[in-house]
Amino acid sequence: MKIHADPITVNCKKVLAGLQLMGAPYELVHVDYFKGEQKLEPFISLNPNASLPAMVDGDLELWESNAILQYAADKIGHASSYPRELKTRADINRWLLWESSSWFPSCYVFLVENCVKPLLGGAPDPEVLAAQEAQFHKLAGILDKRLASSRWVCGDQVTIADIALAAPLHLHGWQKLPLGPHKNLTRWLLQDIEALPCWQNTMVYEGFTTQKTN
Repeated sequence: MKIHADPITVNCKKVLAGLQLMGAPYELVHVDYFKGEQKLEPFISLNPNASLPAMVDGDLELWESNAILQYAADKIGHASSYPRELKTRADINRWLLWESSSWFPSCYVFLVENCVKPLLGGAPDPEVLAAQEAQFHKLAGILDKRLASSRWVCGDQVTIADIALAAPLHLHGWQKLPLGPHKNLTRWLLQDIEALPCWQNTMVYEGFTTQKTN
């Protein structure tokens, strides 16, 4: 599998960490996000949405980060990260859809306002952040409630659902995400997710760098 990605972005972090979780071999083809290479050839022919990442495996070209993780897990038969049991898989699929449709967009507001804008010389918009805060707490509360009854999102073992749901939080300190009220979510993120070798191997730091500076 060739993964066309920039490791600094949320969805690329998700895919690279997920592939490492399941031990799937891949070749990284770097596409520079801040240079806008995702909007240019040859990448734009691979993914007309101009969004990262995308995967090529033989004659299969696939975009959407969660779809890539689902495909990879099925291809290599990594049952623990994406179990085949019907109800468990339905639960994982539910959380993957929720992540892409609700959770990621909410977390992304904090990423843009508190990380991207200052990096480009701008300033966060307090009104935008205030408008999103209630939605974030609503969604975080849903995830927090699930994590009150289990270590991982879908049971007693880490799955691609955990990786997908954690990815939008991967710069949580720099994003200034208001995690404080959500104790179970915070435990899961800081004690469990961030202890995973696959997570540590794909770390991104403040300034959108893969190199720790202090």
